[in-house]
Amino acid sequence: MHIKSTLTLIAAATLLVACGKKEEAAPAPAAAPAAAPAPAPAGNVVKIGHVGPTSGAIAHLGKDNENGARLAIDELNAKGVMLGGQKVTFELLAEDDAADPKQGTAVAQKLADAKVAGVVGHLNSGTTIPASKIYSDAGIPQISPSSTNPKYTRQGFKTTFRMVADDTQLGGTLGKYAVTTLKGKAIAVIDDRTAYGQGVAEEFAKAVEAAGGKVVAKEFTTDKATDFTSILTTIKAKKPDVVFFGGMDAVAGPMLKQMKALAMKPKFMGGDGICTTELVKLGGDAIADNQVYCAEAGGVDGEAKVGMDEFKVKYQAKFNTDVKLYAPYVYDAVNVMVAAMVKADSADPAKYLPMLATTADFKGVSGPVAFDEKGDIKNGALTLKTIRAGQLETLSVLR
Repeated sequence: MHIKSTLTLIAAATLLVACGKKEEAAPAPAAAPAAAPAPAPAGNVVKIGHVGPTSGAIAHLGKDNENGARLAIDELNAKGVMLGGQKVTFELLAEDDAADPKQGTAVAQKLADAKVAGVVGHLNSGTTIPASKIYSDAGIPQISPSSTNPKYTRQGFKTTFRMVADDTQLGGTLGKYAVTTLKGKAIAVIDDRTAYGQGVAEEFAKAVEAAGGKVVAKEFTTDKATDFTSILTTIKAKKPDVVFFGGMDAVAGPMLKQMKALAMKPKFMGGDGICTTELVKLGGDAIADNQVYCAEAGGVDGEAKVGMDEFKVKYQAKFNTDVKLYAPYVYDAVNVMVAAMVKADSADPAKYLPMLATTADFKGVSGPVAFDEKGDIKNGALTLKTIRAGQLETLSVLR
């Protein structure tokens, strides 16, 4: 019995030793998950932020911009882009700033914390300018497709870029046009107190006076106002033949209706903020033929129109709606940003930012893209338009 027990114990010990050897060898298979690149795809995702007002009075413009970004991202992913020897997938992080500066800085910080490789946005100057400080501090390149206030690119930041002409050119061209072409002798100016509206109105007024015209009234409202009776009554007493509004279509439409109700019939002018198909809907029968004149900050002519027309067809097919305004510039901004990454062979902002700043040969659907030392678009275009028979019609493209 004792001998048998001893043999049993020896056998058990031998088995345990054998098991112990197997357990020592066990770590080898455990290394397999580390070798298998399961987490690797996450490292091949490049995040690009987009910010615009997708809620509020001008949500139609914000959504238009966001759609332009989505179309670009989808096409880039379908085509396949290689960075650092690996195929990457682009992911759009879309945020809503509601055209509000406070919300704009909040989402800017959110994107910075998410470590996006770049940001296309914001739509409004009033949100773009305060957000630009956050992106600059984080070293994140920012391309605004539509902000026109000159201050945006004059803060000394190396990360700011603009796809369209600024208010100096926009307001200046419209002011001169009001005097020399529309023959305005008494001109009233209204702005909505936003960075965009006030900026373009000031440049317009300066150009009017430089062209020998007279500004007979300066009034202001807000970007959320709906009743303009008081300021319009004051302006009517000055008998203007031209009224300029620095603001957006959501305010301009009701303003035109109230002007008609007051039997006011001056020419109505504005910048790119009112140069939309939405203004036609909002103004309705209050808009007479050749009454409204506006300028879109951007534009193509000649052979370049082919690319823009093709973009509009693609956009309509994908989103089942027409381009509102700046979707083509957002689309180009995303593609310009990625082109710079490809040149740098990296999505690291520190590495591709110099390539973005020296962009000189990019051909976009909105025309050629090149930036000056401040980040402004070189040789930016303006498209003068009017409304006839309920349609926006192009008068001319200026550079």
